[in-house]
Amino acid sequence: MKREAIEKKKKRALTIAGRLAEAYPQIRVPLRHRNNFELLAATILSAQCTDEMVNRVTPELFRRYPTPDELAKAPTGAIERLIRRLGLFRAKARSLKQCAGELVEHHGGEVPASMEELTRLAGVGRKTANVILGHAFGIPGVVVDTHCKRLSRRLGLTKQEEPNKIERELMGLLPRDEWTGFSHRLILHGRRICYARKPDCKACAINDLCPSVAL
Repeated sequence: MKREAIEKKKKRALTIAGRLAEAYPQIRVPLRHRNNFELLAATILSAQCTDEMVNRVTPELFRRYPTPDELAKAPTGAIERLIRRLGLFRAKARSLKQCAGELVEHHGGEVPASMEELTRLAGVGRKTANVILGHAFGIPGVVVDTHCKRLSRRLGLTKQEEPNKIERELMGLLPRDEWTGFSHRLILHGRRICYARKPDCKACAINDLCPSVAL
């Protein structure tokens, strides 16, 4: 793709956002949760794992340890046994226990509502923090997972490789109130249409806006 003027790229990004909003009018976190604590725990567990697999283990995890205080007091081995079907389950069990303890010690058992405080918690990076901020507190943020990274590069919206740099570039292209919806719709589009190996370009609602289209 030829070098694109920034204003033209912004206009194209906004058009893409509008098309995706028409294609996916409802966005929600596919991770089952009843409160902010469960959303945080489930999002930590979802790293390098499908949402479907996470949803299989969290009901029993949350039944046994429904609060940060109870999870913080749980033996690490007991947490491991409940989530062992997930990848990296030992590391995730340690992160969950430590994160729960930090919520109790520093936040009165409540999930904080700022990027700075969230990313200080064990197991929480910017991607996880943006999920929490956007869906628990309505604070806009760009969630850069593997789908968002792949699609934003295919669409020519960024050439960056690092998620944090992609996040900043997308934030610069779109109005703040589009950040959360746009990134989540990219994720949905990546799962349903714009596959990693064989994207279904003919079924894509934004194929005329994509420099990588193969029709």
